[in-house]
Amino acid sequence: MRPLAVIGNVNVDLIMGPAAPWPQPGTEIIVDHDELRPGGSAGNAALALMALGTPFEMAASIGADSFGTWLAGSFGDHARKWPVHGESTTLSVGITHPDGERTFFTTRGHLPLFSLEDVFAVLDGPRLAGGIALLCGSFLTDRLVEEYDALFDWADRHGIAVALDTGWPLAGWTAANKTAAKRWLSRCRIALLNEVETTSLAEVADPAEAGRILRQGMPDGAIAVVKCGPKGVLAVDPQGRLLHAEAPPVAVVDTIGAGDVFNAGFLAAYAAGEGLAASLAVGTRIASRAISTHPRRYAPDTQEIPA
Repeated sequence: MRPLAVIGNVNVDLIMGPAAPWPQPGTEIIVDHDELRPGGSAGNAALALMALGTPFEMAASIGADSFGTWLAGSFGDHARKWPVHGESTTLSVGITHPDGERTFFTTRGHLPLFSLEDVFAVLDGPRLAGGIALLCGSFLTDRLVEEYDALFDWADRHGIAVALDTGWPLAGWTAANKTAAKRWLSRCRIALLNEVETTSLAEVADPAEAGRILRQGMPDGAIAVVKCGPKGVLAVDPQGRLLHAEAPPVAVVDTIGAGDVFNAGFLAAYAAGEGLAASLAVGTRIASRAISTHPRRYAPDTQEIPA
């Protein structure tokens, strides 16, 4: 199996809901559900990899408070070398709605301080040589983004394929954000964006066409994956061929982090030598399992990821 690493944003998620309609200012409502859990795109993917029993390394950081201590404990040995920044840990409050949508309120916290030095404090290039690194949370990790070129150079020197999930930009897909994301993708071997991110970035409405446009701006041999929620997932392979994996019908409990869980399942299978089509199917099934279970579970009753 190829080595795997996760790099990016880990924060605390407080999930509450469902709430509808949105309350008036100065009022209070009671909701049926609350859950405090580790979150962030990188954090969600790492939790799924841990649940699947997939070996991986992880570069992240935490704040200098009790939430940071709690987060580190949630990830066990993976967090042993995480740097601690002198800020409060980033907190995201997610309000769920009856239609499955959600609204987030997120503090800046420690995430903008996460740096390339922090990555190198944890990850070893020769040990990860020939592997895959999932890079998450681009629009939340300001300092690391400033050093992306050096990160990509390091990955290239060690033959590490970078799989990028930018997340949604806080200011939307402005011209500057589109230019930056396209520049990052030009150094990445795998794109892992959702449908709205892909079509917004490519400026076309059709997700398949948008995926092809993004892949054309990536290196030779790259693949572009487009996560389409209940419609499944699309991928454009290195030859420009379109692949599709259906999402199994499930009763949705909680969609938060669904795309991150897909990233974990897909990359676990892909790193284990499964082909692109099979890996897409594994990622889709694992994400569907996760969003339809509480407490959240990942693998179906049968083993998904080859040993």
